[in-house]
Amino acid sequence: MTHLSDSLLQQTEENPSKYIYTFACHESEKELCLLELTELFGLRQGLDQGQVPAEGTFWLEVESLIDPDRSPFISARLDVMLTGTTMDQIAEQASRIKLEGSTFKVSCLKAGDSFSYEEMRSFERLVGGSIQGTAEMKAPDITFGLISIDGRWMLGRLVLPERKWLNHKQKPQNYSTGLSSRVARALVNIAVPNADPTNLNHPTIHLLDPCCGMGNVLIEALSMGLHVKGCDINPLAIRGARVNLKHYGYDDSVVKIADMNELDGGYEAAVLDLPYNVCSVFPEEEKRRMLNSLRRLTRRAVIVSTEPLEALLPDTGWRVLDRITTRKGTFVREVWLCE
Repeated sequence: MTHLSDSLLQQTEENPSKYIYTFACHESEKELCLLELTELFGLRQGLDQGQVPAEGTFWLEVESLIDPDRSPFISARLDVMLTGTTMDQIAEQASRIKLEGSTFKVSCLKAGDSFSYEEMRSFERLVGGSIQGTAEMKAPDITFGLISIDGRWMLGRLVLPERKWLNHKQKPQNYSTGLSSRVARALVNIAVPNADPTNLNHPTIHLLDPCCGMGNVLIEALSMGLHVKGCDINPLAIRGARVNLKHYGYDDSVVKIADMNELDGGYEAAVLDLPYNVCSVFPEEEKRRMLNSLRRLTRRAVIVSTEPLEALLPDTGWRVLDRITTRKGTFVREVWLCE
C-alpha cells in the first residue's frame, strides 16, 4: 500500500490535473502526430513548434487525462505529484513518500531539459534514496518519473503504454499499400478525439468506415472500445476484414458488403480512405458522389486520398479544418480533417 503524509497529500490535491505527456515520432509521421495531439488535447491554436523536433522525443504539459495507450505516439504520461525549482527541493519532498508493501524505482525522462547520462542517473539515485520504501529496478510495483522543463523539476507517477495494438501489425490479411496500424489508430483519434468509452456518462459516439478494406481502422477503433461500423463494395475486402476481425477476437458482424452511396443512418464521425489505383486515376465524378454521400452520413470526417481534393471538398459541402501528408515509403497520402 502507498502512503503519503498529510502535507504531501494536500500539495498533490492542490494541483490534481497536471500531466506531462512525452511523444516520439519519425520525421515522416510528424504532421500526423501533431494533428492527432491537436485534436486529442483540444489544442486548436496548435503546438509550440519549438517543442517539437524533426525527429525524436518531445513533451506536452496539459490538464487532460488520457490513456497513454490510445495514441501510437505517446511514450509516457507523468501524473505530477511534486514540483520544485531544484533537485534538492524534489528530494526533500520525496522524503515524505512512504511505501509499504510496494516496490518502486525512479526514472529520469529524456524529454525536457538536457542532461548527461551520468547526471540523470545521479538524479534518480538522489530522489530514490529519499523515498521511504524498497527499491526494485527490474519490475517495480510503482515507477516514479522525474523531469525538468525550463528549470522546473517535477516528480510523479509514471504511466507507460502497454502497446498491445502493435500485435495488429501481423494481420492474416492485408494490402501492401493499406493503412498501417499506427496511421489507422491516429486517424481514429483525429476523427473521434472526445470519445471516452470508459465514462458511462459520456455520450456514445458512432464511427463509420465506409471503405473499410481489410478492416485496419475498424480494428484500431474496436481495440479502444469504440462503436464502429464498416462496409466495402469489394467482397474480397470484406472477406479479408472478417478474417482479421475474428483473428483478434472482434465481432465480424460490424462489417458488410455495401456501397457507401446507398447507406442509410447517421454517424457522429467517419474515416474515409478513398479508393485508389496505382495504375490509374480514380474518376472525379465518383469521388464527388462519395464525398456527397459522406456529407449525408456524418458531420465530421477524416478523409484520406492519394489525389488532390482541394476543389472537391468545398464543392461537396465540406469545410476543411486541417490538412496533412503522411508517407509509407514512396506512397504518399493526403489526410483532410473536415466538418
